[in-house]
Amino acid sequence: MSSAPEPGPARPRNLAVRLGVAVTVFLAVAMSCLYIAYLPIMGASGRSRASPERVANEARVQVLALCDAVQAFRDEHGDYVPIAPYPAPVPRHGEGVPFPQDHEDFHRIGFDPGPIVHLQYEVRAEESPVGEPEVSCLARVDEDGDGLNAVYRVRLDANGMTSPVEVEREGE
Repeated sequence: MSSAPEPGPARPRNLAVRLGVAVTVFLAVAMSCLYIAYLPIMGASGRSRASPERVANEARVQVLALCDAVQAFRDEHGDYVPIAPYPAPVPRHGEGVPFPQDHEDFHRIGFDPGPIVHLQYEVRAEESPVGEPEVSCLARVDEDGDGLNAVYRVRLDANGMTSPVEVEREGE
């Protein structure tokens, strides 16, 4: 008489293998989802580089937004606010750098370029020879790392009208 193997002992081992495979697959999927979810944040931490086209577009959009914020502040409070260049030094090679959301001067005028920027921003408020305020909103980047900055500038006239974006040394 031949005895058939009893199915009892094989089941717990089979169940343990299945459970182990299921846990491994679940962990692999969970880790993949976390990696995908945090990839933009990790890339934005300064390790990623933006293309020259993206930096140029960011510069044009943000320098206009900066001038809009400066003019809105003047409309509400009656004066222009000069703001020293920030971040220092000028970002290079399209690298993203952190921009604090609590920077006192930029926060006061309501300018928020985002948590990561590829440009340095500045507001110059000077008096013209005839006594009119001359305001320039600037964005700078050193695209190729040679020490020469591309400068994007928008000027505000006495009536609060903005000039077109002026660009010096784009691609530098």
